[in-house]
Amino acid sequence: MGIPSPLSSALSALRSPGARTDSDRPHLAARVEDVKNAVVGGVLRGLNWDLRLQPFHGYGSGRGVRVLAKVLYASPRTPADFHDQPVHDMRTMAVRGWRNFAGQVAPNRTVHILLGGEQFTVRADRSGIVDATLQVSLPAGRHQAVLWTKPGNEVTADITVVPPEERIGLVSDIDDTVMVTWLPRPLLAFWNAFVIHQSSRQVVPGMPMLYQRLMREHPQMPVVYLSTGAWNVFPVLKRFLYRNGYPDGPLLLTDWGPTNTGFFRSGPEHKTRSLDRLAAAYPDLRWILVGDDGQHDPSLYAAFAQRHPDNVEAVLIRQLTESEQVLAHGSRRPLESSRSGPDGPPTLSAPDGHGLLAALQREGMLP
Repeated sequence: MGIPSPLSSALSALRSPGARTDSDRPHLAARVEDVKNAVVGGVLRGLNWDLRLQPFHGYGSGRGVRVLAKVLYASPRTPADFHDQPVHDMRTMAVRGWRNFAGQVAPNRTVHILLGGEQFTVRADRSGIVDATLQVSLPAGRHQAVLWTKPGNEVTADITVVPPEERIGLVSDIDDTVMVTWLPRPLLAFWNAFVIHQSSRQVVPGMPMLYQRLMREHPQMPVVYLSTGAWNVFPVLKRFLYRNGYPDGPLLLTDWGPTNTGFFRSGPEHKTRSLDRLAAAYPDLRWILVGDDGQHDPSLYAAFAQRHPDNVEAVLIRQLTESEQVLAHGSRRPLESSRSGPDGPPTLSAPDGHGLLAALQREGMLP
C-alpha cells in the first residue's frame, strides 16, 4: 500500500528541502513537526475529525484590522462554536486548559472572514495560526468578525477598533506583572497547561486598580496584553483577566513550536515585533508600557522608546521580590536595570500597582 500523499510530501520535505538555500531552509525540528502534523492530521481525518476555529481578540483602526485565530482538528461531537463563548462563560476552557495543548493544529488551511460587510479569504500558517491584516474601514468600537473554513463551522472573533482621536494606549506584560504564579519560569508552560483552578494564580496587588484608574482617565484607551505565553493558554489568561477586574483587550501571544531557525521562537523578538507593529498601526498613540524587572522588559521597552520616541508616554516596571527574582532567573537581583535615560520617557518602578499608581501621581501623570 502506498504512502498517503500528505505524508509522502512531508517526508520528502524532511529528506530534502529542495532548492532552498541555507538561509531559508527550515530547521530540522520544523520539518519533523511538519511530518508529525501531516501524519496525525491524516489519521484524524480518517476518523472523521473535522476542522474547528479558535478565535482570538483582534484590533485595528479606521484603516484596517488584524484578525487572529487558530485552526484545529476536533471530533465530530465537538460543536463548531466550542471556543466561541463569552469570556464570562468560559468554564470548560478555563478549567481544562490542558486540552488546548493536546489539540492537533491544521496547518495551511484556507479560512474565510466576513467583516464590515466584506468577505476575505486568508490562509493559516504552518502552525495553524491565522494572522491576517485586512484593509477594511470600521467605526471605532467593538466589532465581530465571522470566520469559517466551510459552511457550518462559523465562529466570531472580537475586534477592537481604536478611536482616531485617542492618544493614550496601554501595553501590559502578563506573567509577574499582572499575575504571579510562584513557579520557576521553565515550569510556566506546564503550570498554564495543567493547573486546575483559577484560584491557584495570584493577582499582583493593586494592578487591577491601577489599570481601572487609567481607564477612568482615558475611557477609550486601548489595552493590549503582550506575553511570551503560548496561544494555547489564551482562554485561561482571558478568564483570569476577566475575573480579577482587568480591562478587556487583545492578547498578543506566540506559538512555541519550531521555526525556520530553531526549536523555539524567541520571546524578546516576539515582543519587539509586536511593539513595532502596534506603533505602525497607531502612529498617533503614546503607549504606557507596563512590565517587570524579572526578565527583559526594561531593555525591550527602552529600545522601543529609542526607535519610537513619540510613541511612549511612560514605562512602568513592577519590582519583583527577591524570591520572585530567584524563580524568574535564578538570582536575587533584578536581571536588568529599570532606570530611564536623560532623554527617554519617565520610567517608574514599584513593587505593586499601588506603588506605581502613587508614582504616576507624583509625576503629575494622574490627578
